[in-house]
Amino acid sequence: MLENWVVEPVRLPLIRRRCHVCASDTFRTSGKFRVNANHKLIDVWLLALCTGCGETTKLTVMERAHVRSVRPRTLDRAHDNDPSLAAELLEESALLRRNRVALDWEGAWRLDTGGSDHLDREVIDVSVRFAARIPVRPVRLIAEGCGLSRAEVERLLADGKLVSAVRLGGRLSGDFTFTLKR
Repeated sequence: MLENWVVEPVRLPLIRRRCHVCASDTFRTSGKFRVNANHKLIDVWLLALCTGCGETTKLTVMERAHVRSVRPRTLDRAHDNDPSLAAELLEESALLRRNRVALDWEGAWRLDTGGSDHLDREVIDVSVRFAARIPVRPVRLIAEGCGLSRAEVERLLADGKLVSAVRLGGRLSGDFTFTLKR
């Protein structure tokens, strides 16, 4: 029987960027936007606050874009400070590269295993689905979901009792499946 696990966000991730005022290197966003229009050109920024001093920084979403090139629904969502738009934008690697920032997902996600009835079985087939692109080590997910230590999961992987079509050694942010034999 195939178990379905879901890795889902519980809040927006922290933004890794150096603060110009204090020594902090993380910012948090609540999903607020600033929209500025100059004739037919529009600028849109996602606002973030320093976790140390509260200084505001702007992440460029659109810069000097022609108003007609922006979808009206997207513009309305920015005007309404839609937090789901902020979550969608933070998943775009182009936005992260343009603003020279990285995301810190520590404590911003949870693993939903659907219960603990799988813990006593000898063989477990699991499909892990990501609700957002959250980079997590599969070994950590398996350890957390099965109630094992990471060292024990690494041992099971080395012994061939934990198998998957994807490499379980690095970080993943996409769906995968695995089989665990105890």
